[in-house]
Amino acid sequence: MTITLADVHRLRLALNQIDATVGDLHGNADAVVHRTREAAERGAHLVAFPEMVLTGYPVEDLALRSSFVEASRSALVALAARLADEGLGDVPVVVGYLDRSSTTQPRYGQPAGAPQNAAAVLHGGEVVLSFAKHHLPNYGVFDEFRYFVPGDTMPVIRVRGVDVALAICEDLWQEGGRVPAARAAGAGLLLSVNASPYEREKDDTRLELVRKRAQEAGCATAYVAMTGGQDELVFDGDTIVVDASGAVLARAPQFTEVQLVLDLDLPAAAADAPEGTVDDGLRIDRVILSGEPVAGPGPVEYPGTTVPPLDDDEEVYRALVTGLRAYVRKNGFRSVLIGLSGGIDSALTAALAVDAIGAEHVYGVSMPSKYSSEHSKDDAAELARRTGLHYRTVSIAPMFDAYMGELGLTGLAEENLQSRLRGTTLMAISNQEGQIVLAPGNKSELAVGYSTLYGDSVGAYGPIKDVYKSTVFRLARWRNEVAAERGEAPPIPENSVTKPPSAELRPGQVDTDSLPDYDVLDAILARYVDRDEGRDEILAAGFDPETVTRVLKLVDNAEYKRRQYPPGTKISAKGFGKDRRLPITSRWRESG
Repeated sequence: MTITLADVHRLRLALNQIDATVGDLHGNADAVVHRTREAAERGAHLVAFPEMVLTGYPVEDLALRSSFVEASRSALVALAARLADEGLGDVPVVVGYLDRSSTTQPRYGQPAGAPQNAAAVLHGGEVVLSFAKHHLPNYGVFDEFRYFVPGDTMPVIRVRGVDVALAICEDLWQEGGRVPAARAAGAGLLLSVNASPYEREKDDTRLELVRKRAQEAGCATAYVAMTGGQDELVFDGDTIVVDASGAVLARAPQFTEVQLVLDLDLPAAAADAPEGTVDDGLRIDRVILSGEPVAGPGPVEYPGTTVPPLDDDEEVYRALVTGLRAYVRKNGFRSVLIGLSGGIDSALTAALAVDAIGAEHVYGVSMPSKYSSEHSKDDAAELARRTGLHYRTVSIAPMFDAYMGELGLTGLAEENLQSRLRGTTLMAISNQEGQIVLAPGNKSELAVGYSTLYGDSVGAYGPIKDVYKSTVFRLARWRNEVAAERGEAPPIPENSVTKPPSAELRPGQVDTDSLPDYDVLDAILARYVDRDEGRDEILAAGFDPETVTRVLKLVDNAEYKRRQYPPGTKISAKGFGKDRRLPITSRWRESG
């Protein structure tokens, strides 16, 4: 069929890639109004916001509180009225929120109160259309079968003569459902609102997904996503618009709040547009908001911009900065406190903190013992000088001597005492001065239990808890290289990067006294922890049997320690905590 100019209508779309805070209904609504006003001033015909932007995401067990569900529903109605009162009622706005099913009769296997992960279209001061996510994810960090009941409609709104099909996040990630239903409904655009948590290399997967779904839906597809952080999760945004063939029309930067405005020439809605039930039993729910097209669309004013994705190291570093900044600011903390050992982990943690919240809000404490080397003390002081963070020294030697005089500890107990004295010192300063303590442990150490409970594991947040040690070194080198390219002093002393890692709890100690080389250790851990491979699969990859058995045993025996570690930014497909949940008490051992 030949498509003429009369069959094509102009639609100016405003996609708002923004942050939201869980539970801050008023603050999130303010952000929606502010961005909608900005979009209206730019002549947008349709404005969209991320999944559950009104409540923040994920709300977890707040979804099971009827008071919170009703507060969300009331906030949505109030938001619609406010938009109209402020002269913004003419532009349709798609907003994610928390709703409940109209059918609230208790059913076995469904959450009480039938909450729904929903979105609504606000127009003319009213909620003109609402719908719930059809596909509910139940893997990785997602527990949506616990919280929500699915939607069963295929929502379509007609805006400026174009039919726009609507979907929510997982509706794109799963086969079937609203993607083929959008084709069956004759949509000219598929718009998906999302809160897609960040994982390393997910941006490549996401782009291919959006391209594939556009081809399946037979129409241009717009994917607007949340950015920012919530507890352990980070959202990188990466809003994408592609045409019906999958060609990229626009792509937003990662980890940045931005309004992406784009002029799209889309197929006109058919006069006899399909109705009824389509794929997966979804019932078309069509609302006509403006059937008349834009009069004389003229030249394209907003052609869209495409920002290339970040390289791997910058992407991970930006994710860690974003997660830490969000945790500190959203929880109302003013400053952070870090024990500076002169080693690579505390150095990277300090650099992240300075980049996240500014050096004036970062406090470092060197806590040397009789085993601390001069170069480690110098490296800690040099880090403070380079970054400009607040710095002091508190020797634990007198405290250590007092304990040893009373207890007479030896061996591992003597080593761990030093770590616990440092933990106590940090928590005492935190209690007195109000800074929150950052735990500097990395994923390699957490995996094998190479940390001390109530020692180096104390703190409110662990910025690098999902970063393997080999990646810690790579990120430190990357951060220094970036500083050098900018003509700035590299924040991390070279000696912290090049010297053999050591806890310095006994004379001449290095990490490899207790652990395999980190490159070998991390390769095994990536298979066992991240990919859930068993011992036989790991051995088949060519690793030394004795080393594999030893590492797996360490991992299996350290579950009780990991349960007591603070939350931290998740960057991998399987981080400790939300993703990898194993029983503490278990007699199943891969190591035999």
